[in-house]
Amino acid sequence: MNAADRSSETSLQRRDSGGAATFFRVEGVLLKRPSLAAPAWLAANAQTFRQRVFGLGTVLAAAPLALPGTPLSDRTTANRLAWAGLRDVSEDRLVLLGETYYRAHLADRLSDAGQRLLDQARRRGDRIVLISDSVDVVMRHLADDLGADELVCNRLELRRGRATGRLADPVVGGHTGGSWIQTWASTHGADLSTCTACGHTAGDAALLCAVGRPCAVNPDPSLRHMARDLDWPVVVD
Repeated sequence: MNAADRSSETSLQRRDSGGAATFFRVEGVLLKRPSLAAPAWLAANAQTFRQRVFGLGTVLAAAPLALPGTPLSDRTTANRLAWAGLRDVSEDRLVLLGETYYRAHLADRLSDAGQRLLDQARRRGDRIVLISDSVDVVMRHLADDLGADELVCNRLELRRGRATGRLADPVVGGHTGGSWIQTWASTHGADLSTCTACGHTAGDAALLCAVGRPCAVNPDPSLRHMARDLDWPVVVD
């Protein structure tokens, strides 16, 4: 079974459940590249001219909704719309482009703060969980390179070997946390009071509030203000 066929919450697991975990929001904590860069690049390298024009037009339409300071619901809509631009691209092309994009644009661009926090998590022996609103054909390579224990990310819905233009359920958005992390802890037998979470925007607040050791990494203004009020540590590059 390839990455495009796996459940977003079980696409990669290396260790048995139990013990403390550190949750990393990939966007902004580990990587700084704009969130729409991946769908734009994949669309620009689709198989046909029609697919490229449609895909880039869709990403362009999504861009205003993804600007800093826009409501979280708008950013989630932007993410769905941007990936819709890959409609009708074949699965084998998506797998190839996902790895190519990762190797060319992400593999050597881990943030300094993210690297330090990863090193600390490994020294503690924590289970490392990556959370991303990007798609598995890209993020699985980051998870492999970092030796992550679990990857939670989106998948492109496929039908007869081609992308439908929709993200498969369950969709990972810019605000994963709350009930999701409670379910995760129950499933994995983890005590969240011993866990760490690293977030970048106010959309990560539910994730950060759910653990005993929250950390704001390169925070946006809203999260920086929240971290100051709640006396959370702030880590920057």
